[in-house]
Amino acid sequence: VRAREDAVAVGIQAKYRVKAFLLRQGRRYPGQDGWTLAYRRWLADLSFPSTPQHVALQEYRDTIDEMERRLERLTEQLRQLVPTWRWAPVVAALQALRGISFITAVGLVAELGDLRRFRQPRELMAYLGLVPSEHSSGPSVRRGSITKAGNPHVRRLLAEAAWAYQ
Repeated sequence: VRAREDAVAVGIQAKYRVKAFLLRQGRRYPGQDGWTLAYRRWLADLSFPSTPQHVALQEYRDTIDEMERRLERLTEQLRQLVPTWRWAPVVAALQALRGISFITAVGLVAELGDLRRFRQPRELMAYLGLVPSEHSSGPSVRRGSITKAGNPHVRRLLAEAAWAYQ
């Protein structure tokens, strides 16, 4: 799960590098959304006057292609391994919830482990860093934003699941 997450991060960085390279060359995509099929066609049709520029763009595109293949390989390996995992029933149960995909469910279970170790939801929320911070003195109680003291991977997965639920 962590290897897949690392591959996603590397792929995002590679896409940023392509866009930065294109901006340095004064090339802007005329459409609105990036990394669509139309964007990729536009990227494939680009040509530059000098060979080094063309080589650099091709290397950037190859990096993105390799990261996407790596991501597919890791996802497929997870799909093959999860059915034999002792937590496979928990992964299947989590997928029944709206907004939680296979990857999200596997990530949650891999990061959290046995959920029975949390006696109450409050303990789980504290572990995830999803409890509000508090600054208290005497009768004055001020609550702030979430502490973010817990597991950032699970927190990100839950945020993505919430967005998918919407």
